[in-house]
Amino acid sequence: MALERRCVWQAPTAVAYSRLMAPGPEPAIRDNHDENRFEANLGDGSIAIAAYLLEPGKIIFTHTEVPPEHEGKGVGSALIRFALAAARERGLEVVPLCPFFAAYIAKHVEEQDLLSAKWRARLGID
Repeated sequence: MALERRCVWQAPTAVAYSRLMAPGPEPAIRDNHDENRFEANLGDGSIAIAAYLLEPGKIIFTHTEVPPEHEGKGVGSALIRFALAAARERGLEVVPLCPFFAAYIAKHVEEQDLLSAKWRARLGID
């Protein structure tokens, strides 16, 4: 699957929030260390991804992509929950360059401690 879209940070929007809230079953998710991305197996031969870069003490989320036929089913939110839990377990600070990650964290207070003061300010938190 060619992944052409790239994320750059921008302020979260109402559209992003509404897409985050769609209910659905949790897909099987794994951290593919070789590809630097979390992958959700969607059961039909397709995957959704949350790409990242690692720096000492940080994980930088750069891009999230869900195949169009799976959008609005909570797949992206499941990927984010899994990825943030992994970051927390590893003691990594989160840098949400991807706007989908930024919107999710801005909405979920329980995840905001993973951000540096700079990113909390950038997202309008605190």
